[in-house]
Amino acid sequence: MTLTSPTPTTPVQPAPTPRGGGPARPSRFRMGAGQQLKGGPFAYVALAVVGFGSLLPLYWTLVAASRTQDEVLASTPPFLPGGKLAENLQTAWEQANLGKAIVNSVIVSSSITLATLFFCTLAGYAFAKMRFRGRGWLMTAVIATLTIPPQLSVVPLFMMMSGLGWGGQLESVIFPTLVSAFGVFFMRQYLIEALPYELIEAAKIDGANNFRIVRSVVLPVARPAMMVLGMLTFVQAWNDFFWPYLALNQQNPTLQVALGQLSASYTPDQSIVMAGALISTLPLLVVFVLFGKKIVGGIMSGAVKG
Repeated sequence: MTLTSPTPTTPVQPAPTPRGGGPARPSRFRMGAGQQLKGGPFAYVALAVVGFGSLLPLYWTLVAASRTQDEVLASTPPFLPGGKLAENLQTAWEQANLGKAIVNSVIVSSSITLATLFFCTLAGYAFAKMRFRGRGWLMTAVIATLTIPPQLSVVPLFMMMSGLGWGGQLESVIFPTLVSAFGVFFMRQYLIEALPYELIEAAKIDGANNFRIVRSVVLPVARPAMMVLGMLTFVQAWNDFFWPYLALNQQNPTLQVALGQLSASYTPDQSIVMAGALISTLPLLVVFVLFGKKIVGGIMSGAVKG
């Protein structure tokens, strides 16, 4: 009879018992794939408070624009809209020539936005993925310009625009802001993570030149960041007052300069001023309604890596 030794087996270690005894419980903060956090009552209350605080200035603008000067400046201000909204809007439109001002603001804001997206995307791609001498020093110089107050460049910029014969013209507002240091830095940071070198090398192997790479590879990848940068640039250009006020005149104003004329009198009518402010806000609200979902999608895609 042949004797066989038993096969050695590894003893099974018991599962560790959690401190305090009892069976182990899953963590409250662990989430599986596809699951979403559920907001409690505190989250809804906080969101309601933030939403109310954000909409309150817009609502007060509507209330003040639909009332008279005496009602707005009363010791007990009104809390509900009145019946003079159409009249105040017409008065503000005629006094400040808002029709021409809106057209000028659309031209200025659209031109600045399109130029900023084009130049900043190209510069951001060059700083992010291209190798050339002095790249680090140039990027440092671009970032350093963000620390210079814009008021320091007003006098030489005004002299330059006057020398070019652009005094009082829209070109004097458009050309100094065709590209921004923030836009270059923003697009560079996005393309560093979103655009892999392998994708560029694959395009080069297929015979694509730099122009084809930018058109077929860089622009589709950079589209989410371009949406965010475009919205930020458009809002900033639309609300800009300081430089357009110095560069333009009352016969050819942008919207913010025209609104400044409404409040330039000794005793401005606050209801008329608020009516003009309401007119200037409506185009931005339309832009947010039309492109808000894409902008949020661009922000979220830029926040997720991998």
